[in-house]
Amino acid sequence: MHSRKPFYIFVILLFIAGIGASIYRGIEHSVPFLPGEQVQSWAIDAKISFNGTNNPAEIHFALPNDPAFDILVENTTSPGYGLTINDDVNRKAVWSKRETSGPQSLFYRVTLVPTGNLDIKDDIEPADTELYQWPVTEQAAAEQIVGEVWERSATNLSFAKQLMQLLNDDNQSQNMALLLSTNSATNLFLHMLHSKGVPARKVSGLLLEDQRRRQQLSSYIQVYQDGVWHLFDIHNNKQGRDNKLVLWEYAGGSVLDVMGGTNSQVNFSMLQDTRSALATSIDMMMTEDALDFSLYQLPLEEQSLFKGILLIPIGVLVVVFLRVIVGIKTSGTFMPVLIAMAFIQTTLITGLIGFLLIVAFGLMIRSYLSTLNLLLISRISAVIIVVIFIIGLFTLISFKLGLSEGLTVTFFPMIILAWTIERMSILWEEEGPKKVFVAGGGSLFVATIAYLAMSNSIVQHWVFNFLGIHLVILATVLVMGQYTGYRLTELKRFKPLVGEK
Repeated sequence: MHSRKPFYIFVILLFIAGIGASIYRGIEHSVPFLPGEQVQSWAIDAKISFNGTNNPAEIHFALPNDPAFDILVENTTSPGYGLTINDDVNRKAVWSKRETSGPQSLFYRVTLVPTGNLDIKDDIEPADTELYQWPVTEQAAAEQIVGEVWERSATNLSFAKQLMQLLNDDNQSQNMALLLSTNSATNLFLHMLHSKGVPARKVSGLLLEDQRRRQQLSSYIQVYQDGVWHLFDIHNNKQGRDNKLVLWEYAGGSVLDVMGGTNSQVNFSMLQDTRSALATSIDMMMTEDALDFSLYQLPLEEQSLFKGILLIPIGVLVVVFLRVIVGIKTSGTFMPVLIAMAFIQTTLITGLIGFLLIVAFGLMIRSYLSTLNLLLISRISAVIIVVIFIIGLFTLISFKLGLSEGLTVTFFPMIILAWTIERMSILWEEEGPKKVFVAGGGSLFVATIAYLAMSNSIVQHWVFNFLGIHLVILATVLVMGQYTGYRLTELKRFKPLVGEK
C-alpha cells in the first residue's frame, strides 16, 4: 500500500509555511491582522535659526534614530543650501552654504510612528568609562555622598536609583546642596555615575504633546545594565521612559552645531494624527524598499484585479467543503464560485433575482431550440447569443425604470450561464424537473455561502495582505481531498437505525 506519510508531511509544511509567512508579515512589516485598524503618528517640525556672519556656514543637526519610533517620511526646506544626510547610527543632516548674512532659518520635518519598542538594547559592552575627576572644592562632598550610596547598592541600576532619590530629596544634606549650587541636577547625576566608572550618557529627548509649538529638547541620563540602556528623568525623579518621549540624540554628541553663524537655536512644533494602520505599513515598506515581493508594488489597476482573483481560493474552499464534506449537489463543479464573484459586483439580492430571471428565460428559449434538433456546438452558440440578448434586455429595462441595481447583471459570466442553462435543460429532459431544482438550488446555496465568505472584509483583508494564507487554503483543500467517508447529507439515511434500541 502506498504510504501517505509524505503527503501528510507536505500538508504540514504548507500549513507551517503559510501561517509562518503571515505572522512574519504582520510582525516584521507591521501589517494589521484586522482591517480598519488605526495608528497614531506624530508630525514634528524642527526650525533651526541662526545669524549669518558673511562667512561660509556649515550646520550639523542630529536626526532621530529612536527604535521606539519608525520614520514614515522626512523632508527638509533649505533654499540655497546644500544638504547631505548620513544614515549611519548617528544620523545627521549637514547643510552648507558659501556665504550667509543676517537671520537664517532651516526646517526639518519628520513623521514618526510609535513601535512600542521602548528599550534601547546594546549587546556590546560599553568601553570603560573614564573616571570623572571632581574639582578640589567639590571633591570631599562628592566622594562622601557617592561612597555612602555605593556601599548601599548592588548593581549599577540600584546605584543610579538611590542617587536620583538623593538629588530630589526635600531634606538635602549640606554636601548635596553644595554640589547642586554649581552643577545642574542632570550633570551632577552623570558626574557621580562616571566617578564610579558606571557606563552612562546624557541624551536629548522631545516629549510629544499634541499641538505644541516652540518646544525645546530636554536632557535625560541613560545607565547601562545587562545589555539595556535604562532612562532616568532626574528633574521628575522618574526611571523608565514615557511612550511619548522620542530620543532625538542618544549617541553622546551634540544636537546642533553651527559653524559660520551665531545665536543658533532649534525649536520644535508637533501635531498628532490618526492614520490607517495598513496605509502606514505600506508607506513604511516603501520607505524601507521592502516591497520587492508585495502586490503593492503593482499599478493600482493590477492591484484591483488581484483583489478579485485572490478571493477565488476562498470560494473554492467553500465549494470543496460543501460538496465533499456536506454533500450538496451543484450544477457544474465551480460554477458557484463564478456566480459568487458576480454577486460581489451586483450585491446578493440583485444577483439572485438576475440569475433566476436569466436562467428561467434561457430555459424557455432552450426548450424551443431542442425541437430544432441542432448540433451541440450550434445549440450552445445559440444559447450564448440568447443569454447576451436577455442580459442586454434586462439592463435596458432596468435603466428605463430607473433601477440602477439592474445594470449590474452584466457582471454575470455569460459563457458559464449558457453552459448552466444547457446542463439544466439536459437534466430536465433526462431526470425531470426535481433534479433541476435540486442542482440549481444547490448551486445558488453554495454560491450564496461563497459570496458571504468572499465579501467578508476580514477575509478580503487577509487574502490580499497575507499571501501565506493561500498555502493554508491549499493544505486544507488537499486534506479534504483525502476524505472518503459519508457526506453529512447522507446521514439521514441512517436516522431510522438510531431510533432502534
